[in-house]
Amino acid sequence: MSIITPFCLAGAMAPITVSGALMLQHAEAMAGITLSQMTRAGAPVSYGGFLSNVDMKSGSPAFGTPEHIRACMGSGQLARYIGLPWRSATGAASNTADAQGASETIMALWGALLGNAMVTVDAAGWLEGGLTLGYEKFILDIESLQTIAELAQPAPADAAALGFDAIAEVQPGGHFFSVAHTMERYQTAFYRPLVADLSNHGAWTEAGALTADQRATAIWKQRLADFTPPEACDGVADLLDRFVRSRSESGGAPPED
Repeated sequence: MSIITPFCLAGAMAPITVSGALMLQHAEAMAGITLSQMTRAGAPVSYGGFLSNVDMKSGSPAFGTPEHIRACMGSGQLARYIGLPWRSATGAASNTADAQGASETIMALWGALLGNAMVTVDAAGWLEGGLTLGYEKFILDIESLQTIAELAQPAPADAAALGFDAIAEVQPGGHFFSVAHTMERYQTAFYRPLVADLSNHGAWTEAGALTADQRATAIWKQRLADFTPPEACDGVADLLDRFVRSRSESGGAPPED
């Protein structure tokens, strides 16, 4: 399947208004979709959108903004209007794995959800508007994606899930920790966080008072230490090293005039 994705940033490569930027994006997408059908009629194609705004002080792209979210919802509506699946993206402008970066990616992810995206890319590890990738940011974003994936699973609402027996078993002033309904389900009932620490402050302090990004560091380092490359990767690193070294020794790319 071809995914036709215009890259429009309101205020830079598109009109500064969300409506104007959506209009330009739609025109560009339709041009690409038309070309794909002229080349091969009936070829599967998806409507793509990568529309956000820029920071008008610097011209740098911004993500997770109200305009970004509105653009996502508008893009999804336009895709449904022409009967095509929609490809979206998240992103982050933050330069490190901090609260700003988390907020930007999560808000952009909600934009994709509200717009009913079929595919969402650039959803893990983005920093500096996509110029760099952070391992900690990648792990923290995976937590968000796993949460959304869990949210997307249908929740049972049958008699067993409603827990009438559990309610009858608990006396006034009692609790649900040890009832049969809980004991049958406690190991799989809730999502188990990848990074989040749900302990109280005392236990968190005794364990080293690690912040989320510090815990993410330990996770990615352990994952790399435990990784076994597939056989297809044998010798690839040496080939790449030789290629980079030869190009560097030759002076690299010629300077621009």
